[in-house]
Parts: sequence; structure tokens; C-alpha cells
Amino acid sequence: MALKDSYTLPAAADMHVHLRNAPGAIASLVTPTIRKAGIDTVFVMPNLAPRPVVSVVDALAYKHALQQLDPDVNYLMSLYLHESITPDEIRAAKREGIKGVKAYPRGATTNSQWGVVSFDPFHEVLKAMEEEGVVLNLHGEVPSSAADGVTVMNAEARFLPVLKGLVAKYPKLKIVLEHCTTADAVEAVRSVGENVVGTITAHHLSLLVDDWSANVHHYCKPSAKSPEDRRALLNAAVASNGKFFLGTDSAPHDIAAKKGKGNTAAGVFTQPYALGYVLTALEEAITRGDIPASSVTDDALKGFFSTYGRRFYGLEPATRQIRLTRGGARVEESLAGEGVEVVPFRAGDETWGVEWL
Repeated sequence: MALKDSYTLPAAADMHVHLRNAPGAIASLVTPTIRKAGIDTVFVMPNLAPRPVVSVVDALAYKHALQQLDPDVNYLMSLYLHESITPDEIRAAKREGIKGVKAYPRGATTNSQWGVVSFDPFHEVLKAMEEEGVVLNLHGEVPSSAADGVTVMNAEARFLPVLKGLVAKYPKLKIVLEHCTTADAVEAVRSVGENVVGTITAHHLSLLVDDWSANVHHYCKPSAKSPEDRRALLNAAVASNGKFFLGTDSAPHDIAAKKGKGNTAAGVFTQPYALGYVLTALEEAITRGDIPASSVTDDALKGFFSTYGRRFYGLEPATRQIRLTRGGARVEESLAGEGVEVVPFRAGDETWGVEWL
């Protein structure tokens, strides 16, 4: 055992979650699991279907629906970068407390069919975001293309010049490179100023590409990568210094969408045990020699789980604490709701229990 048997930490903030349409069966099933993980604040993704969240009115209505499911969670809302969004809408979003605008390269991931082909048409919108302090949240991949030699394994690396171009053109724009999966992405985030950060998921701290391709419940976008890439993510998580923080990209799908006919849906559901998954990944990494045991300090965990994300989004520190205890819970084989069933990551495994203090 490389880690302690328990940790007392500030309540966590998960800065990248998918809760699906609300009201809706999946949202009703998964939203109440947020606090189960020791999380009290979430940044909610806007890629709903059949209509993404493209206006302040949409975002506030979505927030209200989520509050009906669990009023004790702080929902940070976002807009979907879409041709209908104007600089005035950005200014209205700022007034209403909407924290970010998510950019999806068209065709790169789930519900990205309304997404961005080029950032050039959004110049005035991005300038307004820079002026107002509204965050640009990037899905950092280009779409796969056999003609261009792009696959899931290099789609993130191919996107990094786009990130660097945005940083150069909008030097004061706050940017999050979401769900980093490669050593190149980690280095890119570290190479630029404090207004550019990255999120790291729980599952990418564990999975390699072989795991990703072998199990439909591991299948996600962006894909898991190589041992060297995973090692870079693990080191970034424990030596973040504010540049990286937790964004689980927890993405629930009904089991029929994961195991039915046709292509499997992309997404790993980690919400209920997110912090435990991270601790397990860190302990496994210590055993492999990927990170030193001395790197997993209380301060490192506080920063990655809670402090760094809240600070970047201009939030107050957590007021509640949680206790994580080794072996205090077991992941369900599945979670069932009204007409839906969702299989969580590492189903059936023992994990860390969470107690609110």
C-alpha cells in the first residue's frame, strides 16, 4: 500500500461532467450520484441532443432542471460554441454567471455535428469572451480523417497548433484544454501562461489504448493512449501547480447504446466514484514506478480535486470537507433507472468510500 488508508480533504469540484437532458431518465439517474463521490460543484457540458445549449435562456433552464434533481450541487453552466452565438450573448452569459463556452470540432465526438470547422468566424465572440473573462473550453481533437492521416491516436496532437494559435491571437482569453490524454498536450499546457489550463479525467489516469479498445464501457473520446502518455498525465495530476485539475468527462450512456447494434457510444461513466478511481490510479502508478509515493501529498490531492479548479473559475474555496476511506465502497455492476441502465467504470470493484463531514 502506497497511499494512506484515509484522507480528509475539501469537497471536490468536477470541472467537466455530462448529465444529459433534464428532465430525462439518465439525468434523473446520474445527477444524484454527484455528491456521492464527494463533489459539490460541477461544470456541466452543453452538448445535449437534439438541441445543444446555445443561449443564456437554454443554460438557465437546464440549470433549473438539474436543481430539481439535486439542489445541493453547484452547477456551473456553459454554452455550446455555435454560429448563432453573438458577442451580446456572451455579455449576457457573463451577467448570468455562465462560466464557459465549449468548442467542439465538428465530427470529433458525441453531439459535435453542430460544432466548429474554423475559429475564424468566431473572432468577435472570442474577443468578447476575452474581455468578459468567460472561459473557452476546448475539446482538443481534430476529426479523424484517413485522407489526412488522422486517427484517434494522433487527433489530439494534431489539434495542439490550433490551441497555440488561439493563445497567440487572444493572449488574455482563459482557455481549458479539456480531458488531456497525451504527453504532448501536457507539455503544450505547461508551455503557455496561467490563463491556459487542462483537465484530466479519472479513467485516463488508468486506461491504455488496449484497455480502451477491449471493453465497450472503456470506449471514449478522446481515446486512451500509450504508457508514456498515461505517465505524463499522472505526473501532471500530482505536480499540477494549478495548471491541471479534475474534469472527469463522466459520460453516461444507456447500456443499449454501448452494446447495441452499430457503433458504440463514446463515454465512460465515472461520476459516483470519481475520487476513488483517481486514488486507485495513483496507487497503481506508484506500484509501477510511474510516480513516486512522496508525490501524492494531501496538498497535491486538495489542489487537483478542489482548489485549482475553483480558483481558475473564480469560485470561493470549498466550505465542506469529505473523508475518503480505503475499501469503504464497492462499485455497482450497473445503475438502473426508468427505462435505462448505465454501467459504471470498474463495475464490481472495491473502491474508496466517501463520508461528508
